[in-house]
Amino acid sequence: QVQLVESGGGLVQAGGSLRLSCAASGSIFSINNMHWYRQAPGKQRELVARITRDGITNYADSVKGRFTISRDNAKNTLYLQMNSLKPEDTAVYYCNFVVRKYFSSSRVDDYWGQGTQVTVSS
Repeated sequence: QVQLVESGGGLVQAGGSLRLSCAASGSIFSINNMHWYRQAPGKQRELVARITRDGITNYADSVKGRFTISRDNAKNTLYLQMNSLKPEDTAVYYCNFVVRKYFSSSRVDDYWGQGTQVTVSS
């Protein structure tokens, strides 16, 4: 089994910064794409940022220039540095990994973190 554990959420004033982490453990051969999603109350879950195994990144327009996604492949860990936070960034943030569990199989599966609350006060 594969488990993802998130950390780093909290309460911050507008303009402040937070850094989220998501660490994977368990049966892992390799991790392909890693993602951060978020879901605000009453809204659908949305993709915030994506990073490939080779480090290519994509961001939602709403966070470009303020958020930075990065990964440490040796530690199976994903990060999200969030700067210049705005009240509209308030949401539960989820990490998502596309995991290949075994060398003997090319099958990949999606795994999700438990979510971490980010609250930005005005």
